Amino acid sequence: MIKLSKRLEMIARRVPQGSRVADIGSDHALLPTYLVQQGMISFAVAGEVNEGPRDAAQNQVRSAGLGAKISVRLGNGLAVIEPGEVETITIAGMGGSLIASILDAGKQKLTGVRTLILQPNVGEDAVRQWLDENGWLLTSEAILEEDGKIYEILTATYNEANENQEAYESMRQQLYAPRVIGQSEDGEITLSKEMLMRLGPWLVHDPSQVWVTKWESELAKMDRVRVSMSQSDLESAKQKKEILTQEMKQIQEVLTCLQKVQP
Repeated sequence: MIKLSKRLEMIARRVPQGSRVADIGSDHALLPTYLVQQGMISFAVAGEVNEGPRDAAQNQVRSAGLGAKISVRLGNGLAVIEPGEVETITIAGMGGSLIASILDAGKQKLTGVRTLILQPNVGEDAVRQWLDENGWLLTSEAILEEDGKIYEILTATYNEANENQEAYESMRQQLYAPRVIGQSEDGEITLSKEMLMRLGPWLVHDPSQVWVTKWESELAKMDRVRVSMSQSDLESAKQKKEILTQEMKQIQEVLTCLQKVQP
């Protein structure tokens, strides 16, 4: 039986029972193999863009005796599936911009897909923005730390059948509606849509210590960039430094405010 990392196990727990799954960038087909072995799904496509990883995935599936239930395919992004072939797509371990571009290039392949489970290594806001612009509802976010790295897992659904469409659209609009979360010396601290995209609308609702640690680390990285900008006499560098300083101030205010309200 396959044993998954904490990251992949958390993704597996979000796969709807009994769904047909396409795992894009499948990494030895570990996730599809686990899902089938656990009886969680009946069929999966393991997609890889390069022959080496494709061959490794084929060897994994063959050794597990699951060739009839897992189809390993070579292709770019969603090119490995046909419209209506799967209900769930997982994409993990890539940059957020790449995940968004894969989804955008394969829009015609999303027919019949009801659930996306996405784990960007960086650039989570690019994924949230694509989902929002293309009618998907971000239903949950999870964050975890494993082996010194922090990962976010975004789950989204699509209302293809137009069931209770008005309620569905209302939930989508409310997700990124600006929120006042506290007060500072300069006035109200408001989470704008842009900030919610960046920080995660579900994650800020219930901020964990891992989430706080991530953004403290991001602030430290931003501060190093700001220091390097201070060494330049160019006007453009001064302007970028000012913008970065304002961004850091906003993020720090949010962190401070949210930690104060935690029990």
